[in-house]
Amino acid sequence: MKIDLRKVAEQSIDLAKRKGADEADVIVLQSRSFSVSVREGDLENVENNDQITLGLRVLVGKKQACVAGSDFRTSAIADIAERAIAMAGVAPEDPFIGLAKPSQLGPPNETNKLRLYSEEDFPSPEECTRLGQTIEDAANGVKGVSKTDSSSAGYGESCYCFLASNGFESESRKNFLSTGCSAIAGDGLEMETDYYGETRIFQSDMSTPERIGRKAGERAAAKLGSIKPSTMNTPILFDRRVSATLVGHILGAINGGAIARGTSWLKDDLGNEILPTNLDLYEEPFRPKSLSSTLYDGEGIAKQERKFIEKGTLKSWVMDLATSRKLEMPTTGNATRGVSSPPSPGTTNIALTCGDKSPGELMKEIDSGILITSLIGSTINSNTGDYSRGASGFLIENGEVTQPISEFTIAGNLRNMIKTLIPSNDPREFSSYKVPSLLIENMTVAGS
Repeated sequence: MKIDLRKVAEQSIDLAKRKGADEADVIVLQSRSFSVSVREGDLENVENNDQITLGLRVLVGKKQACVAGSDFRTSAIADIAERAIAMAGVAPEDPFIGLAKPSQLGPPNETNKLRLYSEEDFPSPEECTRLGQTIEDAANGVKGVSKTDSSSAGYGESCYCFLASNGFESESRKNFLSTGCSAIAGDGLEMETDYYGETRIFQSDMSTPERIGRKAGERAAAKLGSIKPSTMNTPILFDRRVSATLVGHILGAINGGAIARGTSWLKDDLGNEILPTNLDLYEEPFRPKSLSSTLYDGEGIAKQERKFIEKGTLKSWVMDLATSRKLEMPTTGNATRGVSSPPSPGTTNIALTCGDKSPGELMKEIDSGILITSLIGSTINSNTGDYSRGASGFLIENGEVTQPISEFTIAGNLRNMIKTLIPSNDPREFSSYKVPSLLIENMTVAGS
């Protein structure tokens, strides 16, 4: 059934206002996706999802509530509005909530320049199955691989309409292709598994299915014969597969919500040097062909490129409207808004300054160290920055990757760790986090 998303959004705002809302905004999201998974040459699973969801937020005085639904009859939308008004009536007051002022609203909708939608035809279900089979064959062709757990291919697309009673309006659409493989090497108690996959908007940017399967297989086979390393203090090189997690911890610590609550290990560091002086950490909301790109945030505030950390110095928190009001600072336009939840601070595309050396060149300077390729679990103290995670990877000996290792823990304090970051020059091109491999000069390893 064809649904006019804008009409539904306009009707939702109108009904919310008539039912008693002082302000309101609404998201109407239509999405569909299809994927297949192949195992041992046969079609194992098919998933086909098609849904439309409405998420209405109402503000009554300084109280707010969000209600979601998927019935778009006028009576059903009226019921959603009534329930939202009733829920807001019993919600606690928050003096900092409220829609954006008209002067803060984003530019006209020009999302086409972000290249978020491809006009290419999606692969058919039969083509997706053949892609999965080709990926699996390539993985199984790698020496040491015994089988694959799953090889998959699929696609998805979404149309999005966002309206607010302050006059903001925007519509956009996105689509993507996705392929992946989970390969298993060895057998019995010596089995190892690893994964490789890609998600792209344009087919021309996607690796061949043979490369995807081969890379998954090579990753799994490389882990065969892993041992538990000795307990030591040593340099740690975070592979680009996992280095973005370090940046994620920094972003969590400068999130306006954490700062307002006083639960951040960086809460007193605005204006202080927290990274090496050659590093910037910045947001790129207009990066083409990234599914995280946008012209505006989840409250309609115009996005802009912003350096949160410049030349190592912390310049800004990550804030939406409510947290900026709490902290008595201008918003940074970093609201994220889910269909059924109110706005909260978050980021789009993030980049960290790259270095001049490749990961291999950085390793050449390490007599003894560890390359981390996988992290397991997480124990992070948000107040102190104490860091402890399970990990697996490889020993670095005399500048070369040697023995695969697993079942060990790395530990340190994030404040000290990030002060010694040395970046390589290998960020992932299509990741929303463009973060290269990162070397930390000294961490504690708890092994055997």
